[in-house]
Amino acid sequence: MKAANALNAYRETQIKTAGQITLIIMLYDGAIRNIKLAIENAHSGHSEYDAINNHIIKAQDIISELMISLDFEKGGDIARNLFDLYMYVNRKLLEANMKKTAEPLEEVRSLLSQLRDAWSRISQKSDRNSAVGGENGINIAG
Repeated sequence: MKAANALNAYRETQIKTAGQITLIIMLYDGAIRNIKLAIENAHSGHSEYDAINNHIIKAQDIISELMISLDFEKGGDIARNLFDLYMYVNRKLLEANMKKTAEPLEEVRSLLSQLRDAWSRISQKSDRNSAVGGENGINIAG
């Protein structure tokens, strides 16, 4: 029990001290992790419908959080395109949850992995700029 409390405290500290881009990457990681677990459950010989449902709902909650964090004024077309993509992802997650199949989940995992990698590259570029005295980061879509 103490190890679980320590892990939760560590995660809470990590979230509180993370920058905006790092938080976005953490959200993607959480969604991808839950989708991966849902896929594993869908592929098991005795499909565990409750587990699939729970993991998909967690992923949908994360996608919703990404949607509401978009800044349409600053982000312009990028924010609108991300919003549309998140809507598509949510539709695919709903489809996967209704059918309890892995195919839509595989597509979503691939899309989110690509987005996560893009944010990671942005974070690295931002870190390099900060290290050499450049701008204070990059703002795309809020």
